Amino acid sequence: MKLGHQKVVLAAMSGNAVITAAKTAAALVSGSVAMLAESVHSLADTANQALLLLGTHLGKKSDPVRYPLGRATEVYFWAFVVAMMLFLLGGVFAVYEGVRKLLVPPDQPAAPLLPLIVLGISAVCEAVSFAIAFREFRTQRGNRTFREALFAGKDPTVPIVLLEDTGALLGLALALAAVVATWLTGSHLPDALGSIAIGVLLCTVGFLLARDTKSLLIGEGATAEDRQQALTAIQGTGGVEAVTQMLTYHLGPDTVLLALKVRFAPDLSVAEVERAVDDLEARVRARVPIMKRIFVEPDGDYVEGAKP
Repeated sequence: MKLGHQKVVLAAMSGNAVITAAKTAAALVSGSVAMLAESVHSLADTANQALLLLGTHLGKKSDPVRYPLGRATEVYFWAFVVAMMLFLLGGVFAVYEGVRKLLVPPDQPAAPLLPLIVLGISAVCEAVSFAIAFREFRTQRGNRTFREALFAGKDPTVPIVLLEDTGALLGLALALAAVVATWLTGSHLPDALGSIAIGVLLCTVGFLLARDTKSLLIGEGATAEDRQQALTAIQGTGGVEAVTQMLTYHLGPDTVLLALKVRFAPDLSVAEVERAVDDLEARVRARVPIMKRIFVEPDGDYVEGAKP
C-alpha cells in the first residue's frame, strides 16, 4: 500500500472507531433504531478499514513454494470481503431493525438531544476523513474521468474508503432527518423508515464495491496505456522482430504478470537470444515498473532455425 493510501485508511479507521462508540452510546440511551443502524454502519466501516490494512500486510508476505507468484491478490480478496461486510453487517441489519420497529413500535419516541450531538460530531469526523480520501483520489485519478478512476482502477483501497465515507455522510443525513422528524411528530415511523433507508444505502454501496472488486479478483489485464508502454519497450530491444502474443494479468494493485511470445531475428544464437530476453525484461521494468513478473517464449519460427 502506498504511503498516501495507508494514511487515508488509517484516518478513516481511527475516526470510525471513535464514532462507533459514540453512536452506540447514543442509540442505547435514546432507543433510536436509526442511530443503532448508524452505529452498526460505523462498526462495519471500522472493520472494513482494518481488513484493507490486513490485506495489504498479507500481500507483502513471501512464500515462494506455496505462492510462486506472490500474494499481492490478498488486497483484492479482502476488498471483496469488505464489500460483503458492508452489505450484510451494515445494510441488512439496518433494514431488519427498521422493519422490526415498524412491526413492534416502542412505547415512547426516541429522545433526540444526545443523538443530535453525536450526529453533529460524527459529521465533522466523516467530513475530515472524506476530505483526506478525496484529496488522495484526485492525485491518483490523473486524466481519467471520475467514474473510470472510481471503478476502473486496479487499486481498490482509496475508492473503497471514498465510497464508504460518501455513504457515511449520506447515512448521517438520513439519521438526522429521522431523529428530528421523530422528535417533531412524536411518531416512531420516521425513525424506522430512516433505519430502512440507511440499510438500502449501505446495500447499494456494498453492491457497487462487490461488483468492482469481483472483476479484480477474477483477474483484469493491464491498462491499454501500460500495455502500449511495454510494447514500445519490447519493440526497441535489439534482436526482436515482432511480438506475436502478449498477455497481462494484474496479480495486485502494483504487480502485473506479463507473458510474451516473441519472434527474434533468425540469425541470433541461443546465447544472443538469452541476452536479448534479459535486455527486454530490463527495458520493460524500467518503463512499466509494476510489470514485475515477465515470462518470454521465443516464437516457433525462431526455435526451428535457431543457431546453437
